[in-house]
Amino acid sequence: MSGIYARRIAVVAASAALAATTGLLTAPTAQAAMPTPVSASTARTYLSQLTVSTEGSSSGYSRDMFPHWITQSGACNTREVVLKRDGTGVVQDSACAATSGSWYSQYDGATWTAASDLDIDHMVPLAEAWRSGASSWTTAKRQSFANDLTRPQLIAVTDNVNQSKSDQDPGEWLPSRTAYRCTYARAWVHVKHYYGLSVDSTEKSALQSVLNGC
Repeated sequence: MSGIYARRIAVVAASAALAATTGLLTAPTAQAAMPTPVSASTARTYLSQLTVSTEGSSSGYSRDMFPHWITQSGACNTREVVLKRDGTGVVQDSACAATSGSWYSQYDGATWTAASDLDIDHMVPLAEAWRSGASSWTTAKRQSFANDLTRPQLIAVTDNVNQSKSDQDPGEWLPSRTAYRCTYARAWVHVKHYYGLSVDSTEKSALQSVLNGC
């Protein structure tokens, strides 16, 4: 694995050098970040306001209940918008697909140069939202939630890391990169508070623990 890792680093370095010389011609400066979540102190306040209840049933849930990825502008859907936003030196073709660029995964600290290595994570997973109150929403509201570019709900991360997270809440899963856990907890609470979703007791305790250390 060390050889593969070394080659990936070399590719990233070469890509960065190329981006430094051609970036102005190929792409505007990337924001390279999801929307900033509320502060830790605000998140602690928001967390105290969330309804605490036993997690609901997954009965009736499917990803199709949360239509995504929808068209955002032109040929670009939500995934492609986030890839452009979260990457550096991202170049897109006429169909809006990312053909080159560099992406830093906040969850695990890995850097990737192929869009296929990235998943767009829903900070609060769709199934978790369903069990926390979204089962009673309209399809239109679930679509807005699944494609929300205004709140800190979508972020490009290493695909297999996103898959290991699955639909777990912070009482069950936190990013392996501990330096990002404060931001993660702030974002999670921000999203749940905005959408009026509940938390279970284990989830709340885990969030309190992280936020108290921010």
